[in-house]
Amino acid sequence: MMNDISRLSAHGHRARLRKRFLASPAELPDYELLELLLGYVLLRKDTKPLSKELLKRFGSLHAVLVAPPVELRECRGFGPSLEAFWTVLKECSARCAEMPVRAKILLDKPEKVVHMARKRLSGCRHEEIWGAFLDNQNHLLCWRSLSRGTGGQVFMPMQEVLALALEFHATGIILVHNHPGGNVMPSPQDIDITLSLARAARQLSIRVLDHIIVTDEQYLSMNEKHMLHE
Repeated sequence: MMNDISRLSAHGHRARLRKRFLASPAELPDYELLELLLGYVLLRKDTKPLSKELLKRFGSLHAVLVAPPVELRECRGFGPSLEAFWTVLKECSARCAEMPVRAKILLDKPEKVVHMARKRLSGCRHEEIWGAFLDNQNHLLCWRSLSRGTGGQVFMPMQEVLALALEFHATGIILVHNHPGGNVMPSPQDIDITLSLARAARQLSIRVLDHIIVTDEQYLSMNEKHMLHE
């Protein structure tokens, strides 16, 4: 009986919350917005406790949405169904940011690349390298994951990068990778491998236009910092 009463109470609360949200979405505080989101999976549960626990643990709504599944599962009540739902949300967000691939927009500013990269890499606890492959007018042809790191390091698959460029008839490459620690300065190894790739690419009439380091808050363009000139 008590469980039935609790479910009815939670249902009524969620209906009122949804009504408030539809009336004025921007006015809902983060914990209530997250509570409402959780309710689309946990249909019969009071999601307020889990919402508050997630925000307390991760610190912000953004951090909750991009948190790795292994850490989300440490919160009681965050199970496989929510994990799948979170993965769908993140993939939808990433694909929306990657729409320029379909539109072949001009990537003439680092900020445009950073926007796509952050949708994929925000909250990521390991390093990844992605590549934007461009035509001779710097329109985007392909946006592709190149390497995933382990143990705080990531390997640059130089031959694979050049093979992809040839496959898509790209004449320009922009490399992007994240620094989970928050420091946007490239390591000496980052610079050396980028210059090595640039030398190899020139033999194929392909330009390495930039290597951008991103964190959740900042980015650094090696090209803007004149680090790609030998």
